[in-house]
Amino acid sequence: MPRAKNSPASRRRRKGYLKQARGYVGGRRKLYRTAREAVERGRQYAYRDRRRKKRDFRKLWIVRINAAARKHGTTYSQLIHDLDSAGIALNRKVLADLAVRDDEAFAEVIETARTGSS
Repeated sequence: MPRAKNSPASRRRRKGYLKQARGYVGGRRKLYRTAREAVERGRQYAYRDRRRKKRDFRKLWIVRINAAARKHGTTYSQLIHDLDSAGIALNRKVLADLAVRDDEAFAEVIETARTGSS
């Protein structure tokens, strides 16, 4: 009986890795083994960074809110406490957007939070 090496499947697998390695430089694009290693490493970074991205954005929003809050005479932690006490449910993404784009509305939110928490 002839020897079977599963050539179609292995060729398809190799072609897939080489196709994903397009845009890489040198052997990382042309050589199967290095291309596979580079692609797999890239997938690990992508998986990790999809989670890290959420953390990074939250940090950025907090920095922006804090800077705008200090401009209006309060701090980030005091603002969040006042918002919570006043029962105002605005998330950090929306607060940061207000702080950057609409300073008057952000000032109104701060005033409402101050009067509502007292």
